[in-house]
Amino acid sequence: MSLSGYVLIIYVAMPLSYWGLDLYSARRFPIFSSHLFTADGHKYNITAIVNNKFQLDIPNYEQQGRIHLSMFFALSYGFGFATIAATLSHVAFFYGREILQRYRASSKGEEDIHTRLMKRYKDIPSWWFYLLLGVTLTVALALCIFLNDQVQMPWWGLIFASAMAFAFTLPISIITATTNQTPGLNIITEYVMGVILPGRPIANVCFKTFGYISMAQAVSFLSDFKLGHYMKIPPRSMFLVQFIGTILAGTINLSVAWWLLTSIENICQDDLLPANSPWTCPGDRVFFDASVIWGLVGPKRIFGTLGNYQAMNWFFLGGALGPAIVWLLHKSFPKQSWIPLINLPVLLGATAMMPPATPVNYNAWIIVGTIFNFFIFRYRKMWWQRYNYVLSAAMDAGVAFMAVLLYFSVGIEERNVTWWGTDGEHCGLATCPTAKGIMVDGCPAT
Repeated sequence: MSLSGYVLIIYVAMPLSYWGLDLYSARRFPIFSSHLFTADGHKYNITAIVNNKFQLDIPNYEQQGRIHLSMFFALSYGFGFATIAATLSHVAFFYGREILQRYRASSKGEEDIHTRLMKRYKDIPSWWFYLLLGVTLTVALALCIFLNDQVQMPWWGLIFASAMAFAFTLPISIITATTNQTPGLNIITEYVMGVILPGRPIANVCFKTFGYISMAQAVSFLSDFKLGHYMKIPPRSMFLVQFIGTILAGTINLSVAWWLLTSIENICQDDLLPANSPWTCPGDRVFFDASVIWGLVGPKRIFGTLGNYQAMNWFFLGGALGPAIVWLLHKSFPKQSWIPLINLPVLLGATAMMPPATPVNYNAWIIVGTIFNFFIFRYRKMWWQRYNYVLSAAMDAGVAFMAVLLYFSVGIEERNVTWWGTDGEHCGLATCPTAKGIMVDGCPAT
């Protein structure tokens, strides 16, 4: 389903929108970019529209004009709208009755074999969770109240974000459990806070972090607990490992990020970095541009009546109606076993990692997945059963270790490893506008 969605979006919807229909004057901008642009195809000067309080400077914004997005960036938000709506609709239609049945069974104390076996171990006291929740909420509330000038988000924003995370955890967990794909809350949290408090990018970032990341971490922890449940790992050990791992990872990540920001000149500023620099921070660039779109400028000036992309809101309706149509087809033709396999949250959210991911990343994943989960699964099933997921974990760990090794052996000396595939983009039109008369520095004339 992910492969089908990827092909439909990248190789059908995007070329048709860009080359065929030229939607939103798409050819004035690169076909695939997370940068923000002016109407004449140049990169938008974000600094010029931010005042000294990190809020929107409306006169300067009106002088520079509306923000424009690349065709794929605009489509990615449209399909993001559809994905979150389809998630709620799909879970309601296909799992609503089962959710009620499972809730009633749990309230009656019905147990499966795994639960009975796990009774050998001491369970996690509920007060551990309540204490952790209380401490973290208290610290976050203090941050919102006493450092409000910096975080911009009022205290009720934290409560609202926590409520959204709580409400979406169940439906998104169901999609994760059944498809191994986790739809994100980043777009809907950005949208909601952008409507409530436009012009405050830091508030928008904070709200997204508390709403989206809290939900994502909850789903991840639930997945770990479920794995521990099946593997018969003591629950208290799982809790402590997760807690200690979170503290260590958070501390180390923040420390390393601070060190990099203060030690590498022009980090994350791709216009000022040398060609093929590894410090362009594509993920952080998307995060920053999203804070401008939803927080600084606000959805009303981009996806609302004052923006160019108001029609993208129809994706919400399409995403909500899609699973209903699939469900009706399933009920009308119950013998067609392929119909309930149509999972629209996965299909519509297939390219949710793009940008910063690119088709190169996806194509590599598709090739590896096809080799191991199709050919080896079909022709060497015993090998697949014994080694497939061990190899997967080893490859993940290998990438992490190699990244550290390359940095300390090569990157710290400001040397580049040059081989085929690492020399950057060789097609100028991939990062340039293609409309006639649009002149951008570094791009071929059209």
